[in-house]
Amino acid sequence: MAPWPIFLLENFLKFKAHIIHSGKMSFNILGVSCFYHDSACCLVQDGTITAAAQEERFTRKKHDPRFPVNAMNYCLEQARLEENQIDCVAFYEKPPLALDRIVNGFLSGGGQKAFDRLMKLAGPWGVEKLDVERSIKERLANFRGDVVFSQHHLSHAASAFYPSPFDDSAILTIDGVGEWATAGMYKGSGATIEPIKEMRYPHSLGLFYSAMTYFAGFKVNSGEYKLMGLAPYGEPVYYELLKDNVIDVKEDGSIHLNLDYFDYIAGDRMTSEKMNSLFGSGPRLPETNITRREMDIAATAQKITEETVLKMARNLKKETSSRNLCMAGGVALNCVANGKLYKSGVFEDMWIQPASGDAGGALGAALGAWHIYYKKSRARTPGRDGMNGSFLGPSYSNDEIMDFLDLYGLPYEQVAEEDLPDRVADIIAGGSVLGLFRGRMEYGPRALGSRSIIADPRVADMQTRLNLKIKFRESFRPFAPMVLQERASEWFDMDCGSPYMLLVCKVKEDKRIKYTDPGGDDLMSRLAPPRSSIPSVTHLDYSARVQTVDDETNRFMSDTLRAFEKKTGVPIIINTSFNVRGEPMVLTPFDAYRCMMRTQMDYLLMENVLVKREEQPGWEESEAWKDEFALD
Repeated sequence: MAPWPIFLLENFLKFKAHIIHSGKMSFNILGVSCFYHDSACCLVQDGTITAAAQEERFTRKKHDPRFPVNAMNYCLEQARLEENQIDCVAFYEKPPLALDRIVNGFLSGGGQKAFDRLMKLAGPWGVEKLDVERSIKERLANFRGDVVFSQHHLSHAASAFYPSPFDDSAILTIDGVGEWATAGMYKGSGATIEPIKEMRYPHSLGLFYSAMTYFAGFKVNSGEYKLMGLAPYGEPVYYELLKDNVIDVKEDGSIHLNLDYFDYIAGDRMTSEKMNSLFGSGPRLPETNITRREMDIAATAQKITEETVLKMARNLKKETSSRNLCMAGGVALNCVANGKLYKSGVFEDMWIQPASGDAGGALGAALGAWHIYYKKSRARTPGRDGMNGSFLGPSYSNDEIMDFLDLYGLPYEQVAEEDLPDRVADIIAGGSVLGLFRGRMEYGPRALGSRSIIADPRVADMQTRLNLKIKFRESFRPFAPMVLQERASEWFDMDCGSPYMLLVCKVKEDKRIKYTDPGGDDLMSRLAPPRSSIPSVTHLDYSARVQTVDDETNRFMSDTLRAFEKKTGVPIIINTSFNVRGEPMVLTPFDAYRCMMRTQMDYLLMENVLVKREEQPGWEESEAWKDEFALD
């Protein structure tokens, strides 16, 4: 089989024939992804994304894989639809193909261990995963439309291309694995998506990166971004070792993994005993000290990933001759690799789906149904994408927020809308940390100013303070700078927008402070010295994961940034997700209030309602609350 075999697609989307109703106000499609991780639901009406949310936000179980009942109910409520008004439910992959890959993998492994693992999966697969249509109709009792199925990587491709601002684009999807595909190349034009070629399981860049995540002691399908954040602390000293023994990267970007070093096909771990021998000992135990070895593993894995993504992109450019690139799939959330790809100039312009993981598959399935099967054209706004800033989740009114606070007799202050930007800028410029709960919740893994914790990036110890006293997470993890779009190029080495926090670039040289890294295993000592005039958002290598903000997408945050710049001379604010480690982003006013009271956050702004922590009644709760959330 060729490294990039031609797509083996029986159908793009296997639909039953459906007659579009005449005289209806809109044609309504629900997209659903579930049963692996990050389940979600999305509503598309006449090709426009109306609502989307991940199930984890409602259940408070991070990466919840269960059927997205709550997210589905939200989508219906947001559009005020009844079940019988849904015309189509589109599922993001084809379960029989996924089962075929799993069974073949276990059987190829042989032995009792593989058989036992297969039997464990037989129940869940038989009940829900193989009979998705029944699962959907059980949850939507009055639904009479079609249940249709996409393919996993086609859903990623559709989620990347259709909301993008491009009429013509190359499309690259990379993740762990879908049914059989682990990466896909496509060409999008108008409302059509043409498959070009794919890479197939078990050879997977995403699984390689997850295996290195596991070996470094982080949780697979959750901790990959930690590996990326740890990489600047190390050196790629294992590069030749891994290239000679574990992973062979071809010039066209296809890879071949030496499966002797992995155990994910038929076993219950990512890596094998042979990987232990290669590195001299086994994986780091979770929550133990991070050593120089883990830092160097992270640096090596990141370097290999960046090189591979760049080779894939060059190959895709050759295949399509397109000037634009769209990306999705879990590996598309590697914003360091994205930044390197953008700077390479292989493509003139790029757009990356903010919900690039499996949650975004729900969106891709729904859009794919509308454009590919129903053959409906795309309506684009030149220069803008179709994601509404990714603010597609639930919101709460001032009245609802005040009703909650009044019910429990909790003190608060109402602030006039026109006074809010100055008030917030004053609070954070004074060194306080504020939880921000305004507007519709974000869809995807990044907080973009609706469910965010914000602070002053000029404060040298703010990174450590936020990590250890508010987020309760590892000290080395960096924070993102939120910056005015029109001022970004003055502070960062970038000449494009990054509204979804998916590009990493360097802080401008004139903003840097010379710094000599002492090396070693002591992360705290390496974190302490400031590396720029915005030290709490400047990583060890002078990089930053930038989010740009403009008036059209989030006028409140752009006004707040201008107010902050007027007071401080800096048009930048720290932005991190509103949660603690292991917890999904907050959904409700109660979630937000509880998170503030459990931490050392100083203020909470919910719409126009300002809550000051020191004025609140005592919060009595044992430290056992942290056990609610599985560590990521």
